[in-house]
Amino acid sequence: MRGHRRQPSIDLLELMGVVKENGNDHSSIPPVQTPLSYDYVLVAKTNDHQDRKQIEYIEELKKKKLKVTKIIDDDLVFYGIQAPKEIFERYRYLLKVSDACNWSSDQNIDKIVHFILNHTPIRSGESLRNLMKMKVFEAKFCLHEKKKQRELKENWARWTACLQGQPITAVRNYFGEKVALYYLWLGWYTFLLIPPALIGVIVFLYGLAFFNSSPLIKEVCEADTVMCPLCDKRCKVWQLSDTCTYAKVSLLFDNNGTVLFAMFMAVWATLFLEFWKRHRASYVCEWKVSDWCEEEEELILEIVNNANCEPKEYKHSYLRSTLVLICVTVMILVIIGLTHALVVFRVIAAVLLAEGSWEFLSTHSNSGAMMLGAVLHYLIITIMTRINRIVAMKLCEIEETRSFAATEKSFTVKMFTFQFFTYFSSLFYVAFFLGRINGHPGSYVRISGKWRLEECHPSGCLTDLFIQMAIIMVLKQTISNVFEFTGPWFCRWFKKRRTKKLQRKCAHCYLKDDSEVNHGAELCENCKLRDWLSNYRLNDVDSFSLFHEFLEMVIQFSFTTIFVAAFPLAPLLALINNIIEIRLDAIKMVTLERRLVPKKTNDIGVWIDVLEAIGVLAVIANGLVIGVSSDFIPRLVYRYRYGPCANGTEADIDCMSGYINNTLSVANLDDLNLRNEFSASQMITTSGLNVTSCRYKDYRSNEDYNLTPQFWLILAHVVVICKFIAAWFVPNAPLQVKNDRLFDKLNRLKEELSSFQARLRSDHP
Repeated sequence: MRGHRRQPSIDLLELMGVVKENGNDHSSIPPVQTPLSYDYVLVAKTNDHQDRKQIEYIEELKKKKLKVTKIIDDDLVFYGIQAPKEIFERYRYLLKVSDACNWSSDQNIDKIVHFILNHTPIRSGESLRNLMKMKVFEAKFCLHEKKKQRELKENWARWTACLQGQPITAVRNYFGEKVALYYLWLGWYTFLLIPPALIGVIVFLYGLAFFNSSPLIKEVCEADTVMCPLCDKRCKVWQLSDTCTYAKVSLLFDNNGTVLFAMFMAVWATLFLEFWKRHRASYVCEWKVSDWCEEEEELILEIVNNANCEPKEYKHSYLRSTLVLICVTVMILVIIGLTHALVVFRVIAAVLLAEGSWEFLSTHSNSGAMMLGAVLHYLIITIMTRINRIVAMKLCEIEETRSFAATEKSFTVKMFTFQFFTYFSSLFYVAFFLGRINGHPGSYVRISGKWRLEECHPSGCLTDLFIQMAIIMVLKQTISNVFEFTGPWFCRWFKKRRTKKLQRKCAHCYLKDDSEVNHGAELCENCKLRDWLSNYRLNDVDSFSLFHEFLEMVIQFSFTTIFVAAFPLAPLLALINNIIEIRLDAIKMVTLERRLVPKKTNDIGVWIDVLEAIGVLAVIANGLVIGVSSDFIPRLVYRYRYGPCANGTEADIDCMSGYINNTLSVANLDDLNLRNEFSASQMITTSGLNVTSCRYKDYRSNEDYNLTPQFWLILAHVVVICKFIAAWFVPNAPLQVKNDRLFDKLNRLKEELSSFQARLRSDHP
């Protein structure tokens, strides 16, 4: 028989420094947790009114042969829960005879106890979740294992390990495959950000190299062109040369290198996902979970909890689906409405800044309004994140999904959709609509007939998109990370202040906890209480704790890829953030939070589909940014059609000379339509010169040929979205077929369990 050989993909990851396995055997089964301080703990306040339900629930657990130890500490009551060996044996046997989980051997009992606790109701029908809402119990958690916790802290969960690989197998053995795959994905994503980060810096330096020598910059800085007023009443005409600095900044992000970088990022996003699939496949093969099915495992846990259980059938209601679809649509419209509110805010802010007494703000009113709008956008994102979570969870309840795996998938899709619109609706407006729907002198588009819409700078609109992205991304990464770390740390410190100081562990128990012991060995009561209290003081976690980490990173991936043409430094910011994020999440998970219930899986779930969709959208969005928002296409047209090099005879003149002037149209006050547009005082320059005409950015004399292709492209994507909605609306298999297979599988597992128990009884009469 051929010996076990490690997958080449894993060796490659270790060579790159993404992981650090130190020769660990990836196929090894994590050892059974020593039962020194029990599998699970329930915590309650001493309350006479709730004591009856506490006792009733504990009695239900005892009926299932769970061992329960009660320890009272001041106003807290701790219940240590420990499952007998028989429950674990039943679970392992059913895994062995199942269809999808039979290759894997699981040694972690925490999730079995977790499932039993959550699916044990009292006589009145209330589950543990209901009892916790009623404050019958205050907390529930599985316990950290001190020895493994200390090893992970030394090898992984510390700031000095930022540039080291991750011990993914050790993470898997302690937190389960689901958490390990998250860190493996995050490590691979961070490593692959190095090339785009370097190229993004090169693109930025390329723009910086031509900072002062570009003919476009010279044309703006040396122009004597008079531009039309940016607002009504108090705004006056202004000199194009006043915006010399803004034009230089625009060139840093809107140059020929940006186009090549956007093309590179489209290929990069695809390679990132394809290579991730290979690395994932290598690890799940080593862990023997390639065919693992979460829904089948949930069915096995139901039988372990209750041998006479009836499965929760698949259900589908067109009425419920229609209601969910309507609610999702309304929620998206509300989020888009907030984008419109941001537009109104920026328009009003620009007017107020332009009419203010501060000369600097008056001169740069549009840029100031854009920055204020970006800060307000971040505040809206912070508030809407909480609202989106509540709405997404309520919609999942309306759907009545059959299992937790189905609920998690449904919640992920809805939550990401809401968050995506919250983050990117405003950016899509800035990228594709800003400066294109504002009208022109004599026919300006106004909000409520009063405030003119925003205009782009003569050097282009891309800088506005860059400002918006930079502020949101920097604020999100810095503020989020600060709160993500200091929040749990402060909560732990506050709980320490509220509870009494822990006693030192006795020498006898200290030796037990630090060595391998026989089954049945326990800590003394004081040391049990010490262990339970130290875990109680940590921050709470739930089934969706890992979801929030994934959501944060996938939103960042969207920022890094979708509008990278406007912000080449986005991959660099993402790389720096992720190096910190990996250790921040590790420290938080190992030392500041209660232990997550270990869960098996063989992929990152629906997130891979979300990432695929983002990759496709990134290609489309960057193409539109280059074609619509950037001046790349107009510059090419000018160079080869209208510029001095169009006929190939002007060798001594730069081919882009006169480009800025070519992009500006003329507004003459002699036109009857313009006489009421600007007042006489607005047409006086800062030097006191009275002008009769001004310039504005537009091609009013040319036929508008860009709108129709863009319109049909957007329409095509609307049709694609409708296709996916229709596919979700109609189940891909009749529910009777699904339910028949479900009952067949359940009955087979019950029969296998009965025969297994009969053999055990015959072997031990």
